[in-house]
Amino acid sequence: MTASHITRRQTLQLAAAGLSSLALGAHAQVGDWPKAKAITFVVPFTAGSGTDVIARAVAEKLGPILGSQIVIDNKTGAGGTVGAALVAKAPADGYSVLIHSSGHVVNPALYPKLPYDTLKDFDGITPLASLPNVIVVSPSKGYKDVADLVAKAKAQPGQLNYASAGNGSATHMNAEKFRVAAGIQAQHVPYRGTPEALTETASGRIDWFFAPLVSALPLIQSGRLQALAVSTAQRSPLLPNVPSISEAGFASAAYTFWVGAFITAKTPKAIVDRLHEGMTKVLALPDVRERLEKLGAAAMPMPQAAFEKFLDDETRSAGELVKAAGIRLE
Repeated sequence: MTASHITRRQTLQLAAAGLSSLALGAHAQVGDWPKAKAITFVVPFTAGSGTDVIARAVAEKLGPILGSQIVIDNKTGAGGTVGAALVAKAPADGYSVLIHSSGHVVNPALYPKLPYDTLKDFDGITPLASLPNVIVVSPSKGYKDVADLVAKAKAQPGQLNYASAGNGSATHMNAEKFRVAAGIQAQHVPYRGTPEALTETASGRIDWFFAPLVSALPLIQSGRLQALAVSTAQRSPLLPNVPSISEAGFASAAYTFWVGAFITAKTPKAIVDRLHEGMTKVLALPDVRERLEKLGAAAMPMPQAAFEKFLDDETRSAGELVKAAGIRLE
């Protein structure tokens, strides 16, 4: 049959067959996922950080559910933007997942020349967990409580310092929210991750650090660090004798550190749905919930649409905080 003899109906039939073939190919590709290779959880902070601990707790149970190995790849640097950039530029095939903290939504306000668009280059899968930070100091500092620390900072404006796990990290934003609420000036000292910041705080070289409770708890229990307050509006069951930041007199400084899962934009929806379903199942497991509770964390599953709105709101709030704190990065 020559081209001139092909009827309009036959043309439509051929087009439909072509589209059907493409759809079947796409379905097969999604159907094979994740059998082709291991899934990588890119964690943009150091091993032992709050984000890393949550990522490993989820990965351990998610692998068997999906029928795939999950490996953790810690890609640190620049407030989590190094690891985020890797996932933003990764193939949209479902094999690269970003596990980031609430610092993810801060970075657009801190880094105007990011190599990715925080909202457009990622699809949110689900939040995984929320956990309090805790303001810790070296016992050698002799601070009685948060008010005592604030009084000293006001008496010596700009002379005290505070640590973070990196510019734009949740620990940084928590400290800035506290600093603004308390009306104090101090020097910010960013580290590559939480473990380094904890070590420097315990040594006394750092005056205070809003550390993830999950990471700081062993040092608090051993007496190497003193806990002055948890960052949330309520006390933590793991530190029942430590006041909340609201009880300490700084209610406007209350801050919740969350960890969420993201994937490269334009990843097939069927893959994103499977990841969301798998992670939701993991977070509902009694042993996972118990493990999170022992870390001072709480499971935080959320429908994808709700998570997207949450991210929009968090990004806007983070921008307002950066402006109010007058943060400038060179």
